[in-house]
Amino acid sequence: MKPDSSTDNQTSIQVIERLISLLDALAQYPDPVSLKELSTVTGLHPSTAHRILNDLVLKRFVDRADAGSYRLGMRLLELGNIVKSRLNVREAALDFMRALHRKTHQTVNLSVRQGDEIVYIDRAFSERSGMQVVRAIGGRAPLHLTSTGKLFLSIDDAKSVRAYATRTGLAGHNKNSITDLIKLERELSLVRARGYARDNEELELGVRCMAAGIHDDTGKLVAGLSISAPADRLQEEWVEDLVSTANEISAVLGFVRQGAAA
Repeated sequence: MKPDSSTDNQTSIQVIERLISLLDALAQYPDPVSLKELSTVTGLHPSTAHRILNDLVLKRFVDRADAGSYRLGMRLLELGNIVKSRLNVREAALDFMRALHRKTHQTVNLSVRQGDEIVYIDRAFSERSGMQVVRAIGGRAPLHLTSTGKLFLSIDDAKSVRAYATRTGLAGHNKNSITDLIKLERELSLVRARGYARDNEELELGVRCMAAGIHDDTGKLVAGLSISAPADRLQEEWVEDLVSTANEISAVLGFVRQGAAA
């Protein structure tokens, strides 16, 4: 008689579910946890929990702190660091960008800072956006003329902003460009207060943008997510969607906002 493969599969799945429940339970405690407590929290029989925990200890997913108490092991940290090293902001952002584009029907840009400029590293757009893309992927633009650039400048200290102004001369592209240091400083104060930035036809006439920051697991600002639209089509209600989407991408990168629930 052949073994019942479906039964074997169900048993394997059950073991995995129990294993995960124990890891999740251990993650809830900052200090080592007793076998009795883990059994209570997971609903597993003590002998079952003990058997699985012993296997996890052997593989370094769990450490045995003292007799009968356990905590998460270093192997999980090692694997987490591998995942982190393989995850870049573009990979994390792309699906979210596409979803935001489908909702707004406008061009969604992902940009990073390189020196005194931003560089566009990806974009979600379609012909229906009604706007010709003026900066190709890989294109560059001055920090002070773009919404994402203002995000990066807003986290610099006053001395660094003045140095940027000296280096670049705050050159403008059109009559709307901010070319005065005092006006730029005032604009950056607004960015810090709002939590997002705007470009009101300062880079290209007829094009307005809004941008929100993307942060990594250390809290560092690593990219800006922006919506570009014809000046008469940009809608204020998109700000909430933009900020929410940037926060979701940040969460994928491991960022935990202060005050968020543990």
